[in-house]
Amino acid sequence: MVLYVDTIYVNNIYLIYICMFVKKTYFNIFLIVDLAVDDSVEVYLGDSAQISCQYNFSAASQPSVVMIQWFVVTVGNSSRMRIFYGDDSQQMVDDNTPYSGRIAVTSDQQASLLAIQDVRLSDEREFFCQVNGLAAGNAEGKTHLRVFVCNPVGCGSCLMVKVSLWIFSQVASCEARNGFPKPNITWYRNSTPLLIHEETQDEPLEPGSNGFYSVQSTLEYKVLKEDKDAQFVCEVSFSVPGAVRTAESKAVNLTIYYPTTMVELWKESPQGLVKEGDTVELRCQGDGNPPPPFVFSREQVRMQRLCVFPGNVLMLSAVSRKDSGVYRCRPLDVEPLAEVTGDVQLTVHYLDPAVVVPKDSEVMFKGESLTATCNALSSLKTSTVWYKDGKQVGTGNTLLLQDATYETTGEYVCEVTVPSLPALHTSGFVHIIVQGAPHMHDMDREVELEEATGRLVNLSCEAHGHPLPSISWSIVGSQVPPANEHTAHSVVSVKVTSDISALCNASNDMGTEIKAFSIKASKSLSLNPTAEGNGVIIVVIILCILLLAILGSILYFLHKKGKIPCGRSGKQEISKENTTKDDIVVEMKTNPMEEAVLLKGVNGDKKSPSDQVTMSPEPTAL
Repeated sequence: MVLYVDTIYVNNIYLIYICMFVKKTYFNIFLIVDLAVDDSVEVYLGDSAQISCQYNFSAASQPSVVMIQWFVVTVGNSSRMRIFYGDDSQQMVDDNTPYSGRIAVTSDQQASLLAIQDVRLSDEREFFCQVNGLAAGNAEGKTHLRVFVCNPVGCGSCLMVKVSLWIFSQVASCEARNGFPKPNITWYRNSTPLLIHEETQDEPLEPGSNGFYSVQSTLEYKVLKEDKDAQFVCEVSFSVPGAVRTAESKAVNLTIYYPTTMVELWKESPQGLVKEGDTVELRCQGDGNPPPPFVFSREQVRMQRLCVFPGNVLMLSAVSRKDSGVYRCRPLDVEPLAEVTGDVQLTVHYLDPAVVVPKDSEVMFKGESLTATCNALSSLKTSTVWYKDGKQVGTGNTLLLQDATYETTGEYVCEVTVPSLPALHTSGFVHIIVQGAPHMHDMDREVELEEATGRLVNLSCEAHGHPLPSISWSIVGSQVPPANEHTAHSVVSVKVTSDISALCNASNDMGTEIKAFSIKASKSLSLNPTAEGNGVIIVVIILCILLLAILGSILYFLHKKGKIPCGRSGKQEISKENTTKDDIVVEMKTNPMEEAVLLKGVNGDKKSPSDQVTMSPEPTAL
C-alpha cells in the first residue's frame, strides 16, 4: 500500500487530498471525486491502444458540468501537452500534436475512453486523465502506455573462434537488434548460465532513428581443456504484453588450441604376436589440438630417428627379428626438452629352419642303434613330432632307433611348431638305410614238397638286404622285378618228372643266404583224382539223378492217364517172349562204387566169368 499526497486547484481554492494506491487504482481518502485508471497499458507496435478513465462524484455534490482533459508528457522534458478537451457541449482533439488525427475519445457520465490508433514507438509515455466537476471537485490519474515489437529480436551470428587455454579470450558475440523495449542477453554453458560480471560484457546501444533498441554482448571466457566439448548459447529475453519471451542462438562449439601433454603409442596391427614377415602398424595419439605431427624413433644404443609423419601411423613392412626393440613417438608441438613421449615394446618372433642330425641320410648295420636329433632356434617354446610314412613314431627333439632291422629303413620327418604362434612351423628329415646280409623272407631254410608226377610247380624265393641282394637258382628259372630297393624276389617254374632238388642263393657284399627246396615225385598222387576231378564227377552224378527223377515223373503221369497199360496181360506178353541163354539183364546202381550184377537167363544157366561185365570209373591224374 502506498500513500499519495497531492493538491487540487478548484475555484481558486487549493484542496489537499490524500490518495491510497492499491492494485493500480487511486482511492480518495477525503472523497470528493473517485477516479480509477490503469497503471499501464501494453500494446503491440501498430495496433490500437485504449486507455480508460472512470470517475464518480459523491451523491452530495453532483456537478452540473464535467470537463474531461487528456494530457501526455512531452518527450525530452516533464512538461505536459494537452491532446483532448471535452465537456457537455463540445468534444475537441487538439491540433498540431503528435496525436492529431490518431485519437478518439468517447465519454459518458462515469467514464472517458481514449483510443489511440496506429501506435508508434514514441507513444510509450505517460497519459493523464483529468476530470473537473468545478464545485463538485476534480481528480487526475495517469497511465503508462507500453509499446512492444511483435518480433523484435534478431540474434546475430554467434561467432566460432579459436582460443588458447587459461587466458580470457573473446569466445563469441551475440546481438539483439530492433527490439522494444530493450532486450536482455544471457549466456549459457551447457544449459548453465554464466555470471554477467565475470564472463560477459554488454554494450547497449541507443535507440536508432526508428526508435528500436539493439543490444550486443560479447562473451569473454577463460577457456579450459574441458571446454573442448562444451556448447555455448546466448539467450535473448524481451517483454511482450503480459509475458516475457526468449530466443536462443545456435550452439557454439569452441575450437580450443592447446599443446600436447600426454602421448600414447600402441601396436594397431597385427593382433596378437608378431612374426617375421608381418607388416606392423604402430599408431601414436596425443591430447593436443590440433593434432600435431609426430617423429618416430627406435631405441638402440641411442635413439635412432626413423621419420616424421604428418599423421600418427608408422608402417613397418616385412619385419624381421632385427626390428625388435622399443619404439617411441614424440609430438612436434612441444618444447624439444619436454618429456612428452609414448613408448611401446615391439618383439618380432622367429623360427629358424630345422637342423636334423644325422643330415640327409645315414647307413646303419642290422642290430645297431641310432639317435637322431632335430632342433630349430626360436624365440618361443616349440614342439617337435617325428613321422615315418605319415605315421607318428616319436615326439621331442630326439628320436632313438634301437636294434635296427630292414623295416627300420625309411625317411623320418621331424615337424617343429610353435603352439603359441601356429603360423610359425618348419620341418627336416633324415633317410635311414639299414645294411646287412641277405635275409630270406620265410623262416624255413629247407622246404620239402611232395607233388604228383607231371605237375608244374612254382618255386618262390624272396630276400631282404642292403645292398639289394641278387638271387640265383641251381635250376633254370625266371626272376621278378624287386619289390623295393631292399627286397629281391625270384620265381622258377619246374615240371615234376622225378625227384628234384633246387637251391635259391641270395647274396650281396655283406653275405649270402641259401634256401633249399626238395620235391618228391609221387605216382600214387597221379592215380587219384584231384579235387577238380572229384568235383566234376559229383556234378555228373547229380545231373543223372535229376534226369532219372524227371523221367520217373513223366512215366507216372502217363500211367495215370492210361497211356501205358501195366496190367496182367502186359506181364503175360512179357513172359511169352522167348528168352535165350544169351539174353542178359543189367542192373545199374546209383552208387558208382558198387558193381553191376549179371542176372541169370530164363533157362537158369549160369554164365561163365567171361560172360560177366563189371563197370567202374577210370582213375584221373591231376
